[in-house]
Amino acid sequence: MVFDVFFLQQVINGLSIGCVYALMAIGFTLIFGVLNVVNFAHGEVYTIGAFVGLMVITAMAPPLLAVVPLVLAVGAVSGVGLERIAFRPFRRFTDEASQKSRAMREATLLSSLAVSIVTREIMMHIFGGDMQGIPSGYLLQQPVAIGPIMVASGSLVIFATSAVMLGALQFLLYRTQTGLGIRAVSNNQLGARYVGINTDRTIVTTFAVGSMLGATAGILVGLYDGAISPHMGFAPGVKAFVAMVMGGLSSIPGAVACALLLGVSESIATEFLSSGWKDLITYSLLVITLVFFPQGLFGHGRERA
Repeated sequence: MVFDVFFLQQVINGLSIGCVYALMAIGFTLIFGVLNVVNFAHGEVYTIGAFVGLMVITAMAPPLLAVVPLVLAVGAVSGVGLERIAFRPFRRFTDEASQKSRAMREATLLSSLAVSIVTREIMMHIFGGDMQGIPSGYLLQQPVAIGPIMVASGSLVIFATSAVMLGALQFLLYRTQTGLGIRAVSNNQLGARYVGINTDRTIVTTFAVGSMLGATAGILVGLYDGAISPHMGFAPGVKAFVAMVMGGLSSIPGAVACALLLGVSESIATEFLSSGWKDLITYSLLVITLVFFPQGLFGHGRERA
């Protein structure tokens, strides 16, 4: 019984970590869906969300619920700025050959990687390379008893926030014209343009939505861990990227499911093996997935145009 309770607690902790990966993985998936390229600067949007949250808390000491909308707004602005700087210059070539060009995709990928490095260096010069502590009054580390299981309040906040944001995303994608445009551009960008959809506006909106999710994940982890740094976006960014690949690149449910799988696997590995096994298990799952399911666990072939 003790083992069962202990095991269940680790599963809950893993699901909490997985929710953070899922919020980031959705941002990766949305942007990959509309542009067919990976946004390597997504981890920095996560970090920006955490630092903006810290600055707001330090400067104004607002209620915690007021911090999240501000971080969402900054995340949206960051996404729009990122699209303008790293992606828009390469989207001026709108013909079919350019959009299918491997060189164009690689140039865009490298552009996002360059923006990622520059952004991280700027944050290091502004905030320094050391960990920055979150004021104790805002920490989400209080233990909460759920029957025989003890859960940190941060895990519950991450569960609730993730559920709300995933629900809002589903509503946006399947109940609004904006969501219809995102799905149309994701399926066939040229076809969407031919039927009158403003693809530029749709792509910018996708960046804003994906970055809002990433920035929120950053501040939630900061409040849960109690400290943030300019490098904090790298590791979860890689894990979210792995979740996206395992999920099939363009499948949001697949990315969420694989993110939760990674979170639980890491939590169990950390507790029953050692912390050194955590990353090894993540990448082993990626290799196994690609060997037996080359298109991902939830992937399917698609033809870009």
